Amino acid sequence: MELRNQVQTISLQWPLYGYRRVQEELQRRGRRVNHKPVRQMRREENLVCVRRRAFVRTTDSNHGLRVYPNLARQLVLNDINQLWVADITYIRLRTEFVYLAVILDAYSRRVIGWELSNSLSAELTLTALGQALRERQFAPGLVHHSDRGVQYAAAAYTQLLHKHKIQISMSRRGNPYDNPQAESFIKTLKYEEVYRSEYRDQTEVRTSIGSFLEKIYNEKRLHSALQYVPPAEFERELLKAKVSEAQR
Repeated sequence: MELRNQVQTISLQWPLYGYRRVQEELQRRGRRVNHKPVRQMRREENLVCVRRRAFVRTTDSNHGLRVYPNLARQLVLNDINQLWVADITYIRLRTEFVYLAVILDAYSRRVIGWELSNSLSAELTLTALGQALRERQFAPGLVHHSDRGVQYAAAAYTQLLHKHKIQISMSRRGNPYDNPQAESFIKTLKYEEVYRSEYRDQTEVRTSIGSFLEKIYNEKRLHSALQYVPPAEFERELLKAKVSEAQR
């Protein structure tokens, strides 16, 4: 019964977790258990992970601005700050929409920049990019990948990337699957935070989204691509490994 309660708690807290990720979370909490009873309990309790909703287009690529080729497809990542991915999504409040711009490190899946606004103006993405530039140290050659939306093709945005010697990469027209890390993050955000909340106003949504991004997603949520550790922990372990290697 104790194990069943733990499985229920984790499954309800993380509705996109499959049974293997629930098993990994149990192990992190000191409970070693085979994946088979976890899978069986989830089926008995009807706790299978929720189905994803259809993709909703939010990109306006009908503009005369310069677009860039997709460089991300050619990259083989082995470290952070090699590829940043950016995207925009909408969040429904009681009487309006707000928009969230995010930037993630594609290797660690960590959110490194974000901003909320009731407008899709260029300031939305510029503010998110500014946060990432302040918080990360990177070498020339870093690639920034996004869709072809006007916010990312705007002169102010591309000039800021060029100023920092960041290469620009964009998805093919109308193809959201060219940016899989960002798309996966948006689905996680929607199902594990947005769809489970009812925000009254922009102050409340900013507080809740900020807490989810910085305290839950970056620090607690397990990623199968990261050997089932959270992004921030993955980066800390990566840094430790680099320091250890340099001291040899």
